[in-house]
Amino acid sequence: MNIRQLMKQAQQMQEKMQRELAELVVESSVGGGLVTVKMSGHKHLVSVHIDPEVIDPNDVSMLEDLVLAAVNEAARKVDEALQGRMGSLASGLPGVF
Repeated sequence: MNIRQLMKQAQQMQEKMQRELAELVVESSVGGGLVTVKMSGHKHLVSVHIDPEVIDPNDVSMLEDLVLAAVNEAARKVDEALQGRMGSLASGLPGVF
């Protein structure tokens, strides 16, 4: 395989990855479902759901911790999905990775 074909294939795979990331949405729920977030493959928050049961004006820090945990977990899930997809793309470029 010549270098030009290899570069073209790599570019096509990168474009495919960008499309997949744009379509990817992961969900993370913490506190037994009290806080749920959805995040795109580009790590943009898509939605946040907070169960009214967790809203306590006297304990705002608990709610903050739950939101933080849900967002971090969603980001971890995006990273896992990206690693999985990168592995499958790398297998499409024999001898490079």
